[in-house]
Amino acid sequence: MNRQPVLEGERLLLRPLTPDDWDALFAVASDPEIWAIHPQHDRWQEPVFRRFFADALGRGGALVVIDKATDAVVGSSQYKEEAGGVVEIGWTFLATSHWGGRYNREMKRLMLEHAFRFVGRVEFRVGECNLRSQRAMEKIGGHLTDRFAMVDLPGGGTMPHVIFEITRDSFASGPLSL
Repeated sequence: MNRQPVLEGERLLLRPLTPDDWDALFAVASDPEIWAIHPQHDRWQEPVFRRFFADALGRGGALVVIDKATDAVVGSSQYKEEAGGVVEIGWTFLATSHWGGRYNREMKRLMLEHAFRFVGRVEFRVGECNLRSQRAMEKIGGHLTDRFAMVDLPGGGTMPHVIFEITRDSFASGPLSL
């Protein structure tokens, strides 16, 4: 699976993250409101975000999200390694100006459509206390499983996450299907 495709929708363009995206992406990420209830609530600070950014570049699979109407960088998301017919989508954030559903829905629809060309299931690891992201997962058709994961954080440490999933079949009949 190509984990760094170019994906284009009505409102958004997703393309591979490059080192040149630092300034524009950090300008978005430096808003503390984005991270207020996030498990890593200090990610708005430059040293913390630098580790996150370097990790995203190093692992591959990171996409930058561009608002086609303004050509502005408005966020990022990542595909994690594929294994056993499953890929993870996560580490997603959007500018607060793009909160409210329609941008996240389009971004996830584009990413899921791409992933389901190669795998049968997509997993999403969400911080166990991140209720905003858990609600967003439910809105796009994510099913909360009974599995948990301890996720390594850039810069050290681990954090418990719940696991949501969307299968190819549930996507085809779910809220993001066209």
